[in-house]
Amino acid sequence: MGQPETLLLSDKDVRALLPMRECIGVMEGALRSLHDGSSVLPLRTVIRISGSPNAFATMPALVGKESGAKIITVFPGNDATPFDSHIGVVLLFDAEHGQLLAIADASSITAIRTAAISGLATRLLARADARELALLGAGVLALPHLEAVRCVRDIRRVRVWTRNPERAQAFVARARKQAEVEILVSRSAREAVEGADVVCTITAARTPVLEGAWLAPGTHVNAVGASLASARELDSAAVVRSRLYVDRRESALNEAGDFLIPRGEGALTDAHILGELGELLAGQVQGRTRPDEITLFKSLGLAVEDVAALRYIHQRARESGAGLPVALGGLRAG
Repeated sequence: MGQPETLLLSDKDVRALLPMRECIGVMEGALRSLHDGSSVLPLRTVIRISGSPNAFATMPALVGKESGAKIITVFPGNDATPFDSHIGVVLLFDAEHGQLLAIADASSITAIRTAAISGLATRLLARADARELALLGAGVLALPHLEAVRCVRDIRRVRVWTRNPERAQAFVARARKQAEVEILVSRSAREAVEGADVVCTITAARTPVLEGAWLAPGTHVNAVGASLASARELDSAAVVRSRLYVDRRESALNEAGDFLIPRGEGALTDAHILGELGELLAGQVQGRTRPDEITLFKSLGLAVEDVAALRYIHQRARESGAGLPVALGGLRAG
């Protein structure tokens, strides 16, 4: 018997094997499994690198009977370099012998599945007639978010804002090749947000870039960029005005500065979190109740999402012959 093979899957492989529309379905399955208890998710472990805003993180999960983990470095300053802010790998192990089945690029999986979760939240919470999208941020998450929201709503116009005008123009040039919608660069975050039906905050900001006073009645917000208890993209008024939903309560109560900071100010309590997306999918909590309500999804990103994505990618790679098989060992010497 030869050594078992592990598939190495590159950024290119991931993007080819995980189309956005399919990924939204995979993410729905992952959050349903988390809600019904068939998946297991501990909190991530984050080690801060002394003297810098950088970190090393491990994110394990069981999805069904298969196990896996994402292992990454997080360097926020990479936003101004050619490097992604999140760099690492996602690992998938089989359920029978614990064999390492696949190692995949984490940057591409993170970008696609993060946007797919926002797409799922938009499908569940945004008004059905949503047509205007505002993107605060024009980095690696911008194009996937445009694609994800367009998968679930008939978006006709997009306004993008970022502190870097050159990056905004570069995003518009790329987006116009992929989406037949009107795309405009806004001079300010307020200009981008006012009148928008769906807003996605996908920045590296640690202090608010979105104010609640700017939000029109009926807006849905996906708050994505901040994933630390000490960082936020939304001011307290934006959170207080909104019906708030999360990917997972435990994660939000430990890691979501967008929620924890206004709670620390006394502006709201834990009861302000109305439910998880998995509970919405199961019909156990109510989503939007009126067209004029502001809804908010606070995304932190969960390891079950990464592992479920890689499980899907691995299955498609085996069917198509994609990836590079490598014998890493795992069998006892005979």
